[in-house]
Amino acid sequence: MALIPSQVLRVAILLSYFSILCNYKAIDMPAHQTYGGSWKFLTFIDLVIQAVFFGVCVLTDLSSLLTKGSESQEQERQLRKLIGLRDWMMSVLAFPVGVFVVTMFWALYLYDRDLVYPRLLDSFIPQWLNHGMHTTVLPFIIIQMRTTHHQYPSRPSGLAAVCTFAVGYVLWMCWVHHVTGVWVYPLLEYIGPLARVLFFSCLMLLLCLYYILGDILNTYIWDPSSRGFLDSAKAKAD
Repeated sequence: MALIPSQVLRVAILLSYFSILCNYKAIDMPAHQTYGGSWKFLTFIDLVIQAVFFGVCVLTDLSSLLTKGSESQEQERQLRKLIGLRDWMMSVLAFPVGVFVVTMFWALYLYDRDLVYPRLLDSFIPQWLNHGMHTTVLPFIIIQMRTTHHQYPSRPSGLAAVCTFAVGYVLWMCWVHHVTGVWVYPLLEYIGPLARVLFFSCLMLLLCLYYILGDILNTYIWDPSSRGFLDSAKAKAD
C-alpha cells in the first residue's frame, strides 16, 4: 500500500505535462510558424522529455503491479527493461536537462528577461503556463527522485550520453541559425563567435555537473547504510 500514493502522484504529474504541452501547442505564436517550430526551444524539448519519462514511470508502475506474484520470466524480463529505460532517462535526460532549464531560465530572466523571454511573450503565454514550463519541472523531478530509487549508469557512460545530447542541441541551434539567420535565443545575437563557443562549452560543463549532482543526490537519498539505519530504528520503535 505504501506504493499507491507515489503511483497516483506520478499519474498526476504525467497528466499535468500533457495539459502544459497541449496548452503550449495551442498558442498561436509567430515562433511556432518559423523553421523548427517549437522543437528549436530547449524548454519544449525538456517538456517532451519529462512527459515521456513520467509516461515510462507510470507504465513501469502498472507493469510492476500486473506482474506482482507472477512467475513468468518473460514478464520479469520486460519489466527489467522498463526499469532500465526509466533509470537511464532519469539520470541522463530528465534530471540534468530539467534542472538546467529551470536554473538557466530564471537566472537569465532575473538578470535581463529580454535575453531569454522577451516581454512580448507575456501577451501569448499566461503566467501559470510559464511556471508550468520553467518552474514546476524541478519539484516534480525531485519528488520522483525521492520516491523511487534509480540505478545510475557508470559515470563515464552517463557523462558521454549527456554530452551527446548537449552537442546535438547546439548543432541543431546552429543549423536553425544557418537556415533562418536568426538565433533561437536573443542572448546569442549579442556575443561574438568565440564567445559563443566559450558560452556553449560552459553550458555543457554545467549540464555535466547537474548529471553528477543527480548521481550524488540519488546515492545520498537511497544509501543502503542509511536505509538500514532507518529500518533498525523503526524496528526498535515498534
